Amino acid sequence: MKKIGRKAALVIDGSHVSFEEIIAVARDGMPVVISKSKEFVKRMGQTQKALMDGMRKGVAIYGVNTGYGKSCGNRISMKVALKNGVNILRFHGCGTGDPIGIEETRAAMLTRIICLARGYSGVSVGLLQQMADFLNAGITPVVPCEGSVGASGDLTPMSYIGAALAGRRDVFYDGDILPAARAMKKAGLKPYRYLPKEPLSMVNGTTTMTGIAVMDIERAERILDAAVFATALSVHAMKGNAHHYHPVISEAKPFPGQAAVAKKIAHLLLSKASARQLEDDALETLQDPYSLRCAPQVLGVLVDALFWIKKWVEIEANSSNDNPIFDPATGQVLMGGNFYGGHIAFAMDGLKTALASAADMCDRQIMLLVNPNLNRGLPGDLVRQNGGREGLHHGFKAMSIASSALAAEALKATMPAASFSRSTESHNQDKVSMGTIAARDAERVCTLTERVVSIHLLAAAQACDIRANVKVRPLLAQALRNIRQVSDPVIEDRPLDEDIERMCVVIRYTDFFQGKL
Repeated sequence: MKKIGRKAALVIDGSHVSFEEIIAVARDGMPVVISKSKEFVKRMGQTQKALMDGMRKGVAIYGVNTGYGKSCGNRISMKVALKNGVNILRFHGCGTGDPIGIEETRAAMLTRIICLARGYSGVSVGLLQQMADFLNAGITPVVPCEGSVGASGDLTPMSYIGAALAGRRDVFYDGDILPAARAMKKAGLKPYRYLPKEPLSMVNGTTTMTGIAVMDIERAERILDAAVFATALSVHAMKGNAHHYHPVISEAKPFPGQAAVAKKIAHLLLSKASARQLEDDALETLQDPYSLRCAPQVLGVLVDALFWIKKWVEIEANSSNDNPIFDPATGQVLMGGNFYGGHIAFAMDGLKTALASAADMCDRQIMLLVNPNLNRGLPGDLVRQNGGREGLHHGFKAMSIASSALAAEALKATMPAASFSRSTESHNQDKVSMGTIAARDAERVCTLTERVVSIHLLAAAQACDIRANVKVRPLLAQALRNIRQVSDPVIEDRPLDEDIERMCVVIRYTDFFQGKL
C-alpha cells in the first residue's frame, strides 16, 4: 500500500494483498493502482507471450482454441480463436436471484485482479486496469446471486462482471442501476476489448465465493464482538456470577478463543463494587445457566474458527485459481483444477455453524431475561413498572419470539453446502465444490445472527435500565449509553422493528462494540 496525495491506495504488483486491504477497497473505496514496475509488467508479459506462441504453434490450449468443458475436443483455428472468446460471457448469462451486494461484488472484482496479477494466466495489464478503473469510479456490475456450483469456479456470476467491463449488461452507479455502457460514458471509461483467453480468465476461478466470504468474515468478527457485549450486559442484568470467567478456568482448557472471550467478559464486568452487591446470593444461583456460564466456550469456537477461516480465505484471495495457467519460467501450458472452491466451501460451512451457535446462545440469554421464573427479580417480559400508564403492556414478549424465529432459521441453514456436490456439465464437472452456495448461506446466517444479537443488546439494555445500577460497571455503562443513542428504553409498547435494524447497522458499521478479543 502507498500514499497517493492524501489517500492511501492499494498497489497491485503480484505481491500479497492482506485481508484488511481487501476490506478497505470493497467497503471504504480505497483506490486501486495497477503497478507499472518493469518487473511486474515483464512477468505479466511472459505468460501472455507464452499464450500467443502456443496459439501460433497450434498447441491445444483449453478454452482458447478448444471448446469449453465437455466440448474441449473441438478445435478452432487461430483466426476464430482470436474472436471467439467473448462467447463465454454470453452463454453463461443465465444467473437468477437478487444481486450480490455491492461490497461483495467489489471484493470479488479485487480478488480477480489479485488472481490475474500473479502472472500465471496469460492476460494483459490492460484487463487489470479496466477492473481497477471500475472500482475507482464506483461502477459495480449487477451480478445475480444464483447459478454457481463453485467449479469451474464462478462461471455464471463472473460472466456478468466480464460482460460489464465490455459495456454490456447492467451496473450500479451513483445510486442507480444503469446499462454498463451508459455508466462508463458518464465515468469517462471505454468498453474493454478482450484479448485471447481473457474472457475465460474472468470467469474460471473462485472469485465470487471469495468476495462474499471476505465480507462474511468481516461481519462475523463484528457480530462476535457485539455478542460478547450483549452477554456481559446480560450477566449484569441477571445478577450473574463473574467468577465463571476466571482466567484459571481457561488455563485448564487452553483454547485461545475461549480464553479471549472469558477475558473480555471479565474485563467488561470490572467494578469497584463487591460481588455481594452485584450477584444473586440465592442457593440455586451458585452456577448460572449454560448460555451465560458457557459463553466463553460457545463464542470461543467462533473466535478460533475465524482464525483459520480468515487465513484460508486470504490464501484463496491471493491464489492463481485460473485454468489453464502457464509456467512463467518455461511457458508450458498447465491445465488443472485451481478453480475448485473446496477450501472456501469448508470454511464457509464452518463459519455458518459457529455463527448459528452464537445466535442460539444469545436467544437463550434473551429467554432468561424475559422469563420471570428465571430472571432473578426482573419483571416478566422486561415491562417497565412506571406508574401513570393505561392498559396492559407486553414489553419484550414479541421480541423474544422474533429472536427465537431468527435463531431457528440460522440453525436450519447450517446444513453443509459442500455435502450437496452434483455432477454437472455432461459429467465433465462431476465433482463440484458448492463454495458459492456455502458463502451465500454464511451471508444469510450473518444477517440472521446480527438480528438476534441486536435484539439481545436491546433486551439486555432494557434489563440493565430496570436494575438501575449499571454505573458501578463503567464499561457496561458506556455500552448502555451507546445503545441508547440508537434505541430508547421501552416504556410503553411500540414497534421495535426499526430499532432492530438500526442496531444491526451499529454492529456492522460502527466501533461501538469493537475491540480485540
